[in-house]
Amino acid sequence: MPKIDFDRLLIEAVEEGLSSLGESSKQAIYFHLEKSFNIKKEKIPSKIETFAMAFERIFGSGASYLEILIIRRLHEKVGGPVQLHEPKDFTFTEYVNAARRSYVKQKKKQKGSPHIRYSRNIMKK
Repeated sequence: MPKIDFDRLLIEAVEEGLSSLGESSKQAIYFHLEKSFNIKKEKIPSKIETFAMAFERIFGSGASYLEILIIRRLHEKVGGPVQLHEPKDFTFTEYVNAARRSYVKQKKKQKGSPHIRYSRNIMKK
């Protein structure tokens, strides 16, 4: 379940990042991703490497600007730290994969944490 939740957050982050270009531009990009690169919006999480490559081909050096917007949105949504192996030099794909690992780990930890239950002892007199 945490993976599905993360995928939804990633799609939302992409949606919000592309929205900075305007609605018609965002729709044109989704159309181009689907027709030219065979990436439907809902499949972006499972095709993140292809998505990043498509961004590079569509936007050239400008792709990094949109990737940073998406990363910022994703970071806000994931919450908590994202552990990168090499924080000095990372790619969009590496960040998304690291965010996914951190999110799933965080959710599993929360799910497995013991809950404190309080009970009342009612004594009859």
